[in-house]
Amino acid sequence: MKLTDAAATRIRDLMAKGEGVGLRIGVKNGGCAGMEYTMEWAKEAKPFDEVVEDKGARVLIDGKALMFLLGTEMDYQSGILKSGFVFNNPNQTSACGCGESVQLQPAAAAQ
Repeated sequence: MKLTDAAATRIRDLMAKGEGVGLRIGVKNGGCAGMEYTMEWAKEAKPFDEVVEDKGARVLIDGKALMFLLGTEMDYQSGILKSGFVFNNPNQTSACGCGESVQLQPAAAAQ
């Protein structure tokens, strides 16, 4: 997973205000398209977390989500009506109309 400058800045700002080791990202079943991204402040790394440090920000990827997030770029966008993290994921095959859930396939094994 790569972070854009905007995402790294936002995560660094959150890290400076909170207690913990980084932002944990995962996926869960849900939403009309089948899966949703999850984010939580991690107080500690779990045994199967993949730790990504980029541009001074630390992201922990839940081990169960790793194959769904390989190659993903995480961005942070701020607008008049909505601000939040955005995932540019090559493993996404579709998304629902409201943008809250996605359909993901595991990354293909390297040939």
